Amino acid sequence: MNTSALIRPAWTPATIALMVIGFMVFWPLGFAMLAYIIWGDRLEGFKRDVNRATDGIFAGCRRGSDKAARWGHGSARTGNVAYDDWREKELERLAEERRKLDEMLTEFDDYARELRRAKDQDEFDRFMANRNKSTAPTTTGSTDKTAPKRGKGTNLLDD
Repeated sequence: MNTSALIRPAWTPATIALMVIGFMVFWPLGFAMLAYIIWGDRLEGFKRDVNRATDGIFAGCRRGSDKAARWGHGSARTGNVAYDDWREKELERLAEERRKLDEMLTEFDDYARELRRAKDQDEFDRFMANRNKSTAPTTTGSTDKTAPKRGKGTNLLDD
């Protein structure tokens, strides 16, 4: 983010003043400014995620408009057949490149998710191994013959 902006998600005099004025004018404005100060630096990631999701939703519309353009319902042809053919081939090539990039993005996301899962599993396994080592019963080597034998009714779990 731009750190020289007057209003940025940080505790600057301008943002504090706007927050106070917002509370005095209408309290939800003050809370909105407070939220921007605290969580505003996360807006870029949120914006990127929303854009990616909407691109996925509207990709079907884009494909529909491409089909309409092929049947003459979309952008008007120029009248130059050679140019129109070249343009159509380039647009198809670009659409294919877009599909390949989208597939690669999906594959990378799956790969990264699997790496995170494997890392988490490894950390969990190490935690359980360390936990089991620390809680493992220690054997003293002596056997006590005077200890009462547990039979039926002596342990609540046996009943």
